[in-house]
Amino acid sequence: MPFANFKVPERTLTPKQKEQIVTRTTELYVEIYGERARNNTMILVEEVTDGGWGISGNVLNLAMLGEATPTHTSDA
Repeated sequence: MPFANFKVPERTLTPKQKEQIVTRTTELYVEIYGERARNNTMILVEEVTDGGWGISGNVLNLAMLGEATPTHTSDA
Protein backbone atom coordinates (compact mmCIF):
# COMPACT_ATOMS: atom_id res chain seq x y z
CA MET A 1 0.00 0.00 0.00
CA PRO A 2 1.49 3.40 -0.95
CA PHE A 3 1.73 5.67 2.08
CA ALA A 4 2.75 9.30 2.54
CA ASN A 5 3.08 11.15 5.84
CA PHE A 6 3.16 14.94 5.82
CA LYS A 7 4.10 16.71 9.04
CA VAL A 8 3.25 20.40 9.04
CA PRO A 9 3.15 23.11 11.72
CA GLU A 10 -0.35 23.33 13.19
CA ARG A 11 -2.63 26.11 11.97
CA THR A 12 -0.70 26.61 8.72
CA LEU A 13 -3.06 24.77 6.37
CA THR A 14 -6.76 25.15 5.75
CA PRO A 15 -8.96 22.07 5.38
CA LYS A 16 -9.02 22.74 1.62
CA GLN A 17 -5.21 22.75 1.46
CA LYS A 18 -5.07 19.45 3.37
CA GLU A 19 -7.56 18.02 0.88
CA GLN A 20 -5.31 19.17 -1.97
CA ILE A 21 -2.32 17.40 -0.40
CA VAL A 22 -4.32 14.17 -0.17
CA THR A 23 -5.72 14.45 -3.69
CA ARG A 24 -2.48 15.42 -5.41
CA THR A 25 -0.39 12.86 -3.56
CA THR A 26 -2.86 10.13 -4.44
CA GLU A 27 -2.71 11.20 -8.08
CA LEU A 28 1.09 11.09 -7.99
CA TYR A 29 1.07 7.52 -6.71
CA VAL A 30 -1.48 6.57 -9.39
CA GLU A 31 0.77 8.15 -12.03
CA ILE A 32 3.71 6.09 -10.79
CA TYR A 33 2.03 2.78 -9.90
CA GLY A 34 -1.09 2.87 -12.05
CA GLU A 35 -4.77 2.79 -11.13
CA ARG A 36 -4.26 -0.21 -8.86
CA ALA A 37 -2.75 2.19 -6.29
CA ARG A 38 -5.76 4.51 -6.02
CA ASN A 39 -7.88 2.39 -3.64
CA ASN A 40 -4.91 1.48 -1.45
CA THR A 41 -3.12 4.81 -1.08
CA MET A 42 -3.03 6.25 2.43
CA ILE A 43 -2.10 9.87 3.08
CA LEU A 44 -1.63 11.22 6.61
CA VAL A 45 -1.38 14.96 7.27
CA GLU A 46 -0.18 15.50 10.83
CA GLU A 47 -0.13 18.89 12.50
CA VAL A 48 2.82 19.38 14.83
CA THR A 49 2.20 21.68 17.80
CA ASP A 50 3.84 25.07 17.82
CA GLY A 51 7.43 24.83 18.98
CA GLY A 52 7.47 21.07 18.39
CA TRP A 53 9.71 21.25 15.33
CA GLY A 54 12.95 22.82 14.26
CA ILE A 55 15.66 23.13 11.65
CA SER A 56 19.43 23.33 11.88
CA GLY A 57 19.34 22.53 15.59
CA ASN A 58 16.97 25.40 16.40
CA VAL A 59 13.40 25.08 17.67
CA LEU A 60 11.06 27.14 15.52
CA ASN A 61 7.57 28.48 16.10
CA LEU A 62 4.97 30.27 14.02
CA ALA A 63 5.76 33.67 15.52
CA MET A 64 9.34 33.32 14.22
CA LEU A 65 8.04 32.59 10.74
CA GLY A 66 5.21 35.10 10.88
CA GLU A 67 2.92 32.60 9.17
CA ALA A 68 -0.16 31.31 10.98
CA THR A 69 -3.40 30.47 9.22
CA PRO A 70 -6.18 29.09 11.40
CA THR A 71 -7.31 25.67 10.15
CA HIS A 72 -10.94 26.70 10.34
CA THR A 73 -10.43 29.44 7.71
CA SER A 74 -12.24 28.69 4.47
CA ASP A 75 -10.75 29.17 1.02
CA ALA A 76 -13.89 30.85 -0.26
